Amino acid sequence: MTTLVILPGLDGTAALHAQFVACLGDVFGPVTVLRYPPDKALDYAALEVLVRAGLPRDVPFVLLGESFSGPIALSIAADPPVNLVGVVLSTTFARTPLPFFSPLAPLTRFAPVRALPLALLSWWLLGRWATPALNVALERALLEVHPNVLRQRAAFAMQADVSALLTRVTLPVLYLRAEGDRLIMPGAGELILSTIKHATVRSVAGPHLLLQACPSPAARAVRDFVEGLQSARLR
Repeated sequence: MTTLVILPGLDGTAALHAQFVACLGDVFGPVTVLRYPPDKALDYAALEVLVRAGLPRDVPFVLLGESFSGPIALSIAADPPVNLVGVVLSTTFARTPLPFFSPLAPLTRFAPVRALPLALLSWWLLGRWATPALNVALERALLEVHPNVLRQRAAFAMQADVSALLTRVTLPVLYLRAEGDRLIMPGAGELILSTIKHATVRSVAGPHLLLQACPSPAARAVRDFVEGLQSARLR
């Protein structure tokens, strides 16, 4: 049975995916969320090394790159291990979604991470799908990570660009687009979809934190994708 490996968003924790995993049902074997070190500001290249070391070696698996982790998932898909059978990209990008802010990336070291109001983060990342439980979970996840690590990851995302690798991605790809995303603009997904011609897209009514706020429809889209992969392999 296919395994699912989830690469988390900016927080890098495994604290925000329980409901999404529960909604996946029995289409997968084990589901793993790879955690990033909460106290080490590893760049994308170092995180890719870390991720590759944690991937399954003997079973087929699907890699899901969420938000911040999209560039890692795409880089791995461009040079995949033999047992990687498909890639899911959730509310993410190949090139920084905030290109006008790229020159300001070094200034993120001064960002008052702990001082940002939860209400602002909730509006930005959860929108009208916010609930008290989601707000608490988001705050707790961010508190698990050293502030400097969050700042550095934001800077890395602001400078990310793996767009040159997109033409090398031949594996099946599903792009999950959140219709209410206030962080990732539509152009980020369009770049991926227009370059990886065989990629498919599934739009879901939800915010940037799609897997957390809308776990059931997001899981349904992933299940449909994986069931399609399994059917193709049986033909």
